[in-house]
Amino acid sequence: MAGSVRASAVFDLAAAQQGLAAQPFSRLVQARITEFGDGAATLEIDIREELLQQHGFVHGGVLAYAADNTLTFAAATALGPAIVTGGFSIQYVRPALGRTLRARAQVVQAGRRQAVCRCELTVLDGEGAESVCAVAQGTAMTLNGPAGGGGAEA
Repeated sequence: MAGSVRASAVFDLAAAQQGLAAQPFSRLVQARITEFGDGAATLEIDIREELLQQHGFVHGGVLAYAADNTLTFAAATALGPAIVTGGFSIQYVRPALGRTLRARAQVVQAGRRQAVCRCELTVLDGEGAESVCAVAQGTAMTLNGPAGGGGAEA
């Protein structure tokens, strides 16, 4: 990973989990952060019928949400919790079929006010085998004022 990643004793996995829980949409999709720190974050969502599109695949909007939020949480390890998404792009590489969606993001480069991150989205099958279904890249930037809701915001 290029760039410096500032460590925060206050913004750890437990604080990131609280920040995620403060996001109503994250509660709706039942997302959870399973790893957070050292320039990286992992978010997981159990795949259920409500998250599928008409062909039985995980909806692209759910994949985009997972990429966006995970990119931002990874950036928060470098910039702190008062940040927002600056922009991101996603490429869908195969239909998302499985039992769990996992998004892993890492900081590629971080400055004082912005971080560039990369994310790989995979689906896990019943035996735990992972298949890549999408990749994303994005930026997050610090807020000019204090964060309103606490935690990283997508």
